[in-house]
Amino acid sequence: MRLQLMIGALAATASVPAFAQETYVMDPVHSQPGFEATHLGYSSQVGNFTKSTGKVTLDRAAKKGTVDVTIDATSLRTFDARLDTAVKGERFFNVEKFPTITFKSSNVKFDGDKVAAVDGELTMLGVTKPVTLTVSNFSCADNPFNKKPMCGGNATATIKRSDWGMSQGLQTLTPADAVVLRLPFEAYKE
Repeated sequence: MRLQLMIGALAATASVPAFAQETYVMDPVHSQPGFEATHLGYSSQVGNFTKSTGKVTLDRAAKKGTVDVTIDATSLRTFDARLDTAVKGERFFNVEKFPTITFKSSNVKFDGDKVAAVDGELTMLGVTKPVTLTVSNFSCADNPFNKKPMCGGNATATIKRSDWGMSQGLQTLTPADAVVLRLPFEAYKE
């Protein structure tokens, strides 16, 4: 009888993974993607998206993870109503035809215990291209206010908007082709 119990316990242990994958759901209030581009070669102009959702899985022991973010392109704002209308229109984000932007990855890179980069695919305006997000200030801990486990940090990448077919104003740098994408994120353990 004891031998059967030991064999059963060993079999149960063998079926349990040696690492634990954790799932985190992005807090939309503290995870508002944005962008920055130079205007006329002078100043940096910014905009953001007020609605996004996302899920991150992390296996810190195995140094693996996934990221799946969906941005509501119709929630774009630039702090100028006239400009909002222009960048939501056909010449830029064309939100009527392409209401979502997505970033998907199954290649999360670690530096020690911290996420350092995420290689994935950005889909915008119906075009999908590879993009690497550089992650800074990554950490995980219990939120000091609600005591829930969470992870957070800042992810950035520089892309060329023309790679997605957004070529309006390139000759006059209104805005420039190079655009910095910013994704500050906080995500709660599911």
